[in-house]
Amino acid sequence: MLTWAARVDIFCFLDSHGYPDSLGPRVAGPGKESVGVAGPGKERAGVGCLLGVGGWDCFEASAGQGFPGLESWACDRGEWLFGHFGYDLAAETEGGEARFAPKPDPIGFPDLFFFIPETLIELTATTIRIGCFRGDGEAIWRQIEEIPADRVHRAPTSDMVRIPPFTARFTPAEYRECIAGLQRHILRGDCYEINFCQEFYSRPADLDPLAGWWSLSRASPNPFACFYRLNGRYLLCASPERYLRKIGDRLFSQPIKGTSARYPDHPAADSASARDLFLSAKDRAENVMIVDLVRNDLSKICQAGSVRVEELYGIYPFPQVFQMISTVTGILRPDLHWIAAIRETFPMGSMTGAPKHRVVGLIDQYERSRRGIFSGAVGYVTPEGDFDFNVVIRSLLYNRESRYLSYQVGSGITFYSDPEAEYAECLIKAGGILKALGVS
Repeated sequence: MLTWAARVDIFCFLDSHGYPDSLGPRVAGPGKESVGVAGPGKERAGVGCLLGVGGWDCFEASAGQGFPGLESWACDRGEWLFGHFGYDLAAETEGGEARFAPKPDPIGFPDLFFFIPETLIELTATTIRIGCFRGDGEAIWRQIEEIPADRVHRAPTSDMVRIPPFTARFTPAEYRECIAGLQRHILRGDCYEINFCQEFYSRPADLDPLAGWWSLSRASPNPFACFYRLNGRYLLCASPERYLRKIGDRLFSQPIKGTSARYPDHPAADSASARDLFLSAKDRAENVMIVDLVRNDLSKICQAGSVRVEELYGIYPFPQVFQMISTVTGILRPDLHWIAAIRETFPMGSMTGAPKHRVVGLIDQYERSRRGIFSGAVGYVTPEGDFDFNVVIRSLLYNRESRYLSYQVGSGITFYSDPEAEYAECLIKAGGILKALGVS
């Protein structure tokens, strides 16, 4: 299916990798048994993958007029939409604090892009549904079935991947200096917590994006994964995090704050890592600050008294890491368009910090790379106005024309953060990406 889609200039593939509720089993905490699936998402539990192929109609915008333009374009469409919100829309949503300094953007995704797919393919555990504006679904399925087996699920080989060593935007010493600077801001009361990210890049890099996607999926299967192409720009995303979901009038946000390593070959060490994360005062402090930020964001658009914290400090296992995840819900006010739910909560608190207005400015001041689509959101909107968007993290970004390959990683910085531990956390988060590329 993806081999068939990869020939088209625009497509978006969203894969839950079999997580039954788009999260999976939860580790309840020290001394307790796993309690099975938790959190929202069971309403579409049978849907494994969604694929939108080809741009029947498209909308693209830069920060400044992104949300008003999208609302005008999408208002009465009544069609499936796929696309993304780039992080730099913060310049639109966060007002005066977000006067971004110019930074190079070798990847080049637009700030906002959505498309109505020419072909929509939905996979469940037992069925495949194909809808299209042109042609017919049965003919498309025959084309997919006729693709030779040796062209499917290829792992990257030396003729598909030629990548010089990755270069860091910060030396370890420069990274420590930035953390110290951010902690001085915290001490002065400018902010409480800030998500600080750094980029690693390789150029000139030659990558077969489809082979890279298969390898990343095997190395790091995660519930909010996506493979997204917009002409010569590619996103290979192994995200474990949901940004925001709408089902009917209900909104669900599931911010991640708190990470610890997995030790699959050492069960005792693996359990200890989960327990230590659950008990970590620092990670709990980060998590609850972002939960409060999400509650505040949702209160702007939800019915009075409807915002609830459904789960706090849930520990979830993923291939490379344990994550601390909380779930916040609310009921969207009936007078608001679905786009208002994004506009009033974007960018997500887990990738900014608290208070959001101030840390957006500090992120621009201290980070050396434009985030672009990284720490933005990719997802879909149904004809009924329901949606589900991820947080773009644990991702490879590739521009085929400029031969620029990049990944960004970050962590939440508080006054009590240890710079060495934060740097190590960044490297842990990059583990699945590097494993997929065969880089140790």
